[in-house]
Amino acid sequence: MDRPLKETVYSPDSELLSFGRLLRSMLSDLLNSRELAWRLMVRNISAQYRQSLLGYAWAFLPPLFTTAIWVFLQSQKVFTVADTGMPYPVFVLTGTVLWQTFVEALNAPLQMVNESKAMLSKINFPREALILTGIGQVLFSFTIRVFILIPVYWWFEVPFQAGVLLALIGVLALIALGITIGLLLTPLGMLYQDIGRGLGFGTQALFFLTPIVYPVPQASWAETLVTLNPVTPLLQATRDWLVLGQTGHLDGFFWVCVLTLIFLFAGWILYRIAMPHLISRMSA
Repeated sequence: MDRPLKETVYSPDSELLSFGRLLRSMLSDLLNSRELAWRLMVRNISAQYRQSLLGYAWAFLPPLFTTAIWVFLQSQKVFTVADTGMPYPVFVLTGTVLWQTFVEALNAPLQMVNESKAMLSKINFPREALILTGIGQVLFSFTIRVFILIPVYWWFEVPFQAGVLLALIGVLALIALGITIGLLLTPLGMLYQDIGRGLGFGTQALFFLTPIVYPVPQASWAETLVTLNPVTPLLQATRDWLVLGQTGHLDGFFWVCVLTLIFLFAGWILYRIAMPHLISRMSA
């Protein structure tokens, strides 16, 4: 039996005036969007690699290429790094894989909405499906990249630690932080293309302010900038769990997670309130 179309009810009152009703509606739409999100994710992943000669290899070629460049430059003494507590290729590759996961999560909300403009203007469905689709695609890409870490860890004799299982929490925290920032920027990004273009420049600058290819500098102004970067404690803790099985960055990790959850909820509300107005503007 075909599922009935979702009924749209227009009201002059803002959803924010009844927070309980808004919260129930948000949770209901989130649950109801799971099946659609799965179908969209499968479709998007298939389309992404269908006409590619290298196929799924593109998921892990960028971190491998980036790692090779930095390892070569370091080996040629173009720059020096302090003790990383692990082999430098492992340090860079793990950091690059985690960074790419964060960046994909950051771009996912705006990218999914822009790619679905035609569907948004013609079909009424829970908008949360687009966000779940983006999260699913990021997790899928990360899963593929994990397979390049395994032989590298084996080659450099990185032992398996029980604490490595905590790394999944760190990966989810990085994705949540990226989705949060992306959600907050999506309404503005739908109005102005500068936001989408600026994200590319912003992430490139943030790359050098995140301890991906170097440890956190000590006793300098650079240390302050890197430490204030919210990605830093999440990436450091997750990399430590993956390689060492334990981390000393739990305080920063905890507080960034708390702030991420708060702003994630705020971004979700903003997304819900703004989407109907943005869709009507697209349809005009």
